[in-house]
Amino acid sequence: MREAPAMHRNAVLLQRLFISLNARDAQAMAECYHPDAHFHDIAFDLQGKREITAMWKMICSGDIQATFEVLYADDREGLVKVVDEYTFSDTLRKVRNPIESRFGFRNGLIALHTDTCDPVAWAAAAIGGIRGFLAGRIRFLRSWKARRKLKPYLEE
Repeated sequence: MREAPAMHRNAVLLQRLFISLNARDAQAMAECYHPDAHFHDIAFDLQGKREITAMWKMICSGDIQATFEVLYADDREGLVKVVDEYTFSDTLRKVRNPIESRFGFRNGLIALHTDTCDPVAWAAAAIGGIRGFLAGRIRFLRSWKARRKLKPYLEE
């Protein structure tokens, strides 16, 4: 019987990131990022490990659970299919958010993390009504609210 091939070290890094998310261990997640890392999604555009760590602390304070599959990882880049499920704290609405996470690596750490999802579907699930309609279509509204929610975590 042949052994399964060893996973690339960056695939292991990505697994550690999402396993830590499910454990709500923001510090373990932060250790996966390069000090000069950049994170971008439908609400955030964060620069540096400090801001990214604050975001994960905020997210881990909730009831998030993620299912994920590392589709690809090599020395330069990686791709993970993720479905986050959580309660959106502003509305207490249940959210199921399919995400494509793309990564760039430097020195064995995540240097670039870009999450892509459908902002209209996310806002309809998380917020609903006219506010959700607007938030789904206007990035500024999502970013402004996300930055306000992140501020206390940046001040820790």
